[in-house]
Amino acid sequence: MRACYELHKAPICHLQSLFSSSCFLGILLLVALVLLLPISSDACGAPPRYVSMMLQGGSNDVYQSGDSVEYQCRPGYMRTVPRLPVSSVCRSDNTWEPLQEACTKKPCPQLGDPTNGQVVYVNGTYQFGSQAHYVCNDGYYLIGTKILYCELSGTTVEWSGNPPQCEKILCKPPGQIANGTYTNSHKDTYEYNEVVIYACNPSNGPDEYSLVGESRLICSGHDHWSSDPPECKVVKCQYPALANGRLVSGFGKTFYYKTMVIVECLKGFYLEGSNTISCGPNGTWEPKMPTCVK
Repeated sequence: MRACYELHKAPICHLQSLFSSSCFLGILLLVALVLLLPISSDACGAPPRYVSMMLQGGSNDVYQSGDSVEYQCRPGYMRTVPRLPVSSVCRSDNTWEPLQEACTKKPCPQLGDPTNGQVVYVNGTYQFGSQAHYVCNDGYYLIGTKILYCELSGTTVEWSGNPPQCEKILCKPPGQIANGTYTNSHKDTYEYNEVVIYACNPSNGPDEYSLVGESRLICSGHDHWSSDPPECKVVKCQYPALANGRLVSGFGKTFYYKTMVIVECLKGFYLEGSNTISCGPNGTWEPKMPTCVK
């Protein structure tokens, strides 16, 4: 009777003799031979990632010892000189042969300072990813984009826009006011930091005009004055009558804008509030009139 383990002559046992002792030994021998075969295993995991480089083509899940991968520069980067190796091999100890970064950022064209201004590179370079900030000299203002970015443009890198310009700061005439005027009112334009001073005209009535607001306006930006024009109007406050008190300073018959007085309480009373008040722009005392409490 033939032995079932003579695999070269009888590789498969008949179903009816499957559980015979000789056939069972043949199956065990076959399993042993399979277990003795070289076992395939993954030698390396995914290839390492680099800041300036990326894999050519796609990445596999399984790499065997001796497999190699090729890297190329990422968009916005170029090869370093002298050239460094850009291929890595899966080693027998399940690690990838280490590589150095072989690429560097591409530079954008160097920008020149604008007339009456300067360009400042935020990180000190004009390479891919850098920013260029534009600043105008004192007395000038920026026309255009203040910040440019060195960014990808196809296969190269370029600045995100055209450089801005620095123009001279000028102001249009400030506003005219009723019952008043300002210095150099004949001019059509005013230079940066130029000052105009407002004043009220003489009054034709019994009460004088008061200048309410800032009398000095400065051309502080392009078509921008330091404050709104003032007003020329009659501002009067009532006599500062204080019950159980009296006026001790600032005597007068008429109390115009910014007139200051000092009050005090009579004996036996104490003051609640400020003893110094002035006539405000709305014709009321500021802070409000104090009171004398027994």
